[in-house]
Amino acid sequence: MSENLPAAETTSGSPVSLGAWARPRNPKGILDWLTTVDHKKIGIMYGAAALFFLIIGGAAALLIRLQLAVPADSPEDAIFSGDTYNRIFTMHGTVMIFLVVMPIGAAFANYLIPLMIGARDVAFPRINAFSFWVFLVGGIMLNTSWFLGGSPNGGWFNYAPNTGVTFNPDVGIDYWNIALILTGIGSLTGAINLITTILNMRAPGMTFMRMPVFIWMSLVTQFLLLFAIPVLTVAQVLLMMDRTFDANFFNTTMGGDPLLWQHLFWIFGHPEVYLMILPAFGIVSEVIPAFARKPIFGYPFMVFSGIAIGFMGFGVWAHHMFVSGLGPLSVTAFAVATMFIAVPTGVKVLNWVATMWGGKIILNTAMLFAIGLVTQFTVGGLSGVSHAFASSDTQQTDTYYIVAHFHYVLFGGALFGFMAGFYFWWPKIFGYKLSESIGKANFWLMVIGFNLTFGPMHVLGLQGMPRRMDSYSSVQGFTFWNQVASFGSLILAIGTLLVLHNAFASHRKWVAAGRPNVGADPWDARTLEWMIQSPAPTHNFDTTPTVTGLDELWRRKFNKDEDGNWERVASGDELAQPGNGKGVHLPAPSYWPLALALSMVPIAYGLVYSLWLTIPGAIMLMASMFGWALEPADDLDAPDDHHLEGASA
Repeated sequence: MSENLPAAETTSGSPVSLGAWARPRNPKGILDWLTTVDHKKIGIMYGAAALFFLIIGGAAALLIRLQLAVPADSPEDAIFSGDTYNRIFTMHGTVMIFLVVMPIGAAFANYLIPLMIGARDVAFPRINAFSFWVFLVGGIMLNTSWFLGGSPNGGWFNYAPNTGVTFNPDVGIDYWNIALILTGIGSLTGAINLITTILNMRAPGMTFMRMPVFIWMSLVTQFLLLFAIPVLTVAQVLLMMDRTFDANFFNTTMGGDPLLWQHLFWIFGHPEVYLMILPAFGIVSEVIPAFARKPIFGYPFMVFSGIAIGFMGFGVWAHHMFVSGLGPLSVTAFAVATMFIAVPTGVKVLNWVATMWGGKIILNTAMLFAIGLVTQFTVGGLSGVSHAFASSDTQQTDTYYIVAHFHYVLFGGALFGFMAGFYFWWPKIFGYKLSESIGKANFWLMVIGFNLTFGPMHVLGLQGMPRRMDSYSSVQGFTFWNQVASFGSLILAIGTLLVLHNAFASHRKWVAAGRPNVGADPWDARTLEWMIQSPAPTHNFDTTPTVTGLDELWRRKFNKDEDGNWERVASGDELAQPGNGKGVHLPAPSYWPLALALSMVPIAYGLVYSLWLTIPGAIMLMASMFGWALEPADDLDAPDDHHLEGASA
């Protein structure tokens, strides 16, 4: 980290920038967003990108339900061919997991972590920008496969040897392979940045056991990324070597082992489940106390159960492989581990319920979605525990029962939690609230549509419907529940689109009303981010707050009287910092994170089509790295010497 860097002097004594040619000066409009290193703008861009990809992934899901809404007694009766269906199916899963749920978690983490720990920025602002841009490059590249030779068709897991050139000679798998390597680079660099931020940049007095639960869950998530993403990257590189350079890691005819792919993928894939759900757990752990008017029940248990989930998440991957011939001892060990990991998850559910018990609950939209996570995730968790029984799992593997389970966990869990955070922190991000009437319609349509879509899949799975079949005949008995699920998917889609409608309608109403500001603390909340103006100023805090305990803002608003009751002494708006930012020195915007990410485009397409394309990409990459390295860490043209901690990268 750089602090108080010396300014270069001209003969007149005024400071000048070393490398002004490489840095935009006071960028406006789109250039401001392209060159920003502000963690809040980067968080907003993560969220906007995730919503864009949600539309793509959701459209693919509707096409899947359209295909399965009616039986097809012959291939000619199906809407899509088997190959087209496989491509839609693969892109739906890949987009929703890697380009929607993961980046929404990154959006909340980027925006909120510095605010909630009392910091002015992340540890490495330029690396933070690079993380976003390389993720976006990977996501866009993956979706260009729709138009440039065919999208991948092997499922979001792309098991070997189906992904080899023998069975998959077109470029779809290459797109999937290279794009996920790029998004993995973004996730890994982002994880290192946020871990460093949380460990080193907390406000004075904010010990580990005074951190908000969201910060704890984000920290565990970043460590999961730090250890899980390299495993996936190794698997992807091996697959790339097989497909591009004729290696034989997964080629059975040459002594390769396709089970190696499954082990590597699921060593990443099961922690992946928790790195998607833990940020949502952290969000509802902030929303529920705010609207139950109570502190989180059992704070230490919430913290350590999250840590336990992260640790144990690396020890259950092989329950995805119970039918792969691992042997009875391995199956038993992983079955027991799967049972045990339900314990810390159950602790969280009980603590959320205990927090609400006896509280003065305010049932606004954010609270409804938080309660929705608790209920829907519990259903998914219970169906997941049934997979700890190997005999049951053997029957359910690759049936729609599995589809029901992981959608209850990831949609009913993660996305419902993210929706709670969306409504909760929107005033802090933009300065006005979203409509409660539209929000509640949004919630109930999503709950009804979600359960109509995925509830019947439990029945279909128990009836024996395979999860990846592209059609079924009228005599198999799957028609009724598939039609219910398809009807439910339409309701779910309408409910989800209401989020976008709410954002636009609320913005129009806010502008028409003369842009009134909701104030610093519209929810009477508990944590530090509500102690600054809304929307959050560029510099975050005028002065770094000193933390004296858990829920610092709540402690400042209330004091205990002689009888031990909490008595209000101030409102959040009265305690809020004015937000003038006088004398605060922030990192300057930079072109180089975007340039470095864009240099990977010709390299990526070169690995798919022609290795000659990688040469200009490599030249661009080296030039970008040199430009980044030679760029001053701070804006030395600033009139003061108040340098922001952590501005070096």
